[in-house]
Amino acid sequence: MRILLIATNTEIEPYPVFPLGMAVLASALLSSGHDVRQLDCLALGGNKEIIRSVCSEYRPQVIGFSLRNVDNVDSLTSHTHWALRDVRELIAFIRSFYDAPLMMGGPGFSLMPEQILDYTGADFGIVGEGEEACRTVLEQLARGQTPPRITKGTKRLQDKEMHGASPYPEIMDFYLRESGVASIQTKRGCPHRCIYCTYPALEGTKIRAREPGDVVDEIIRLKRDYSISELFFTDSVFNDGLGHWLELAEEMIRREVNISWSGFFQPIGITQDSLRLCRRAGLKAMELGTDAASDATLQGLRKGFDFKTVEKINALCVEERIPCAHFIIFGGPGETELTVREGIENIARLQHCVVCAFLGIRIYPNTALVRHAIDEGSLDPAASCLEPTYYFSPHIDPAQVEADLTQAFKGRRDRLFPPSKGQEQMAVMRKFGYRGILWDSLIRYPASNEKRSSRYA
Repeated sequence: MRILLIATNTEIEPYPVFPLGMAVLASALLSSGHDVRQLDCLALGGNKEIIRSVCSEYRPQVIGFSLRNVDNVDSLTSHTHWALRDVRELIAFIRSFYDAPLMMGGPGFSLMPEQILDYTGADFGIVGEGEEACRTVLEQLARGQTPPRITKGTKRLQDKEMHGASPYPEIMDFYLRESGVASIQTKRGCPHRCIYCTYPALEGTKIRAREPGDVVDEIIRLKRDYSISELFFTDSVFNDGLGHWLELAEEMIRREVNISWSGFFQPIGITQDSLRLCRRAGLKAMELGTDAASDATLQGLRKGFDFKTVEKINALCVEERIPCAHFIIFGGPGETELTVREGIENIARLQHCVVCAFLGIRIYPNTALVRHAIDEGSLDPAASCLEPTYYFSPHIDPAQVEADLTQAFKGRRDRLFPPSKGQEQMAVMRKFGYRGILWDSLIRYPASNEKRSSRYA
């Protein structure tokens, strides 16, 4: 069948992110003998007429929409970054001139599939991993059958069942021009139990890793075909407790991949030796899921570590001169006026790093947070959460916390609050031709540390 896939994301915070999920699904469909075209709404620059032209020329038998995010999870601006309104308009536009089954999928869609189908007007939806489920729907359509409104894969894919990406050249070229960063996923699943997180529901709680050799093969192909120079590993947590991340680093060193990369890390289970190994493999920077700034709020988020652990990891990164960014949320369960003050003081002790602060936590269905909020009386049990809905501890005044954070971070280029401040800084840097994750350039190391760390360069 002829399949047109459209990535609907137009969010550019913190930088434009390549539509990896769509490219992985395209790879799976191509391997099954389907003919696939890919379009990306951000790369189209809002020009919907290109979609009309492609439909007229390509005549797709099915059109699939990939929804990565519902909004930008920033309580201060998400009312202007709600993706579903634009997606609904896009679907209505296509229906006005073309008749084909319309299906949706992607992590954003899988959070609230029934509600999103109702709101957007698409015909069918794929929940969770799409490789197997999408092929099932296409087989049903090819036989003239009507698929169920919602289809979910019957199993979690393992190892070689998880495809690498098949990027569409024009789309990859656009993202390399705009951000300079390509994306690869090395594993799926998350065993952690963070109160707000959707990854366990989306990917399961068991780690399912791709073979390191297969990942490195994909990196080498991307270097050969697109001359990429920087990668971001999109795993929910790169430093898994089973050691797959270290095996991958060793394979990258063995095969002399020679590429800079970053990823999401938990600030636990990291040693100086593991940092040095990853740096030899090309590690450029680390985005740390610190998430809270006091022991009480870390416990409220069910993080499984304390703030002293955060400080130790930060010190290791400084010693090894590996830039790190801490993403920290204020206002979660257990937050009080006292923990806000304590958190600001704790953050002040994190030297030579970037801190990105958020206020409030986006509430999604099927998370422990939604149950906590309902039990606490902070959320109406009938609330849909389709539009941006946030949790704030009942023991704080959000406006006062916003003022306190703004004052505490004032004049610090390496302290980003509100989140839009970081976006503004990154936008300026991109205008001057800078590419990559960019926030790492906000860090300055002391001369004495620079001299000491040069032993490990």
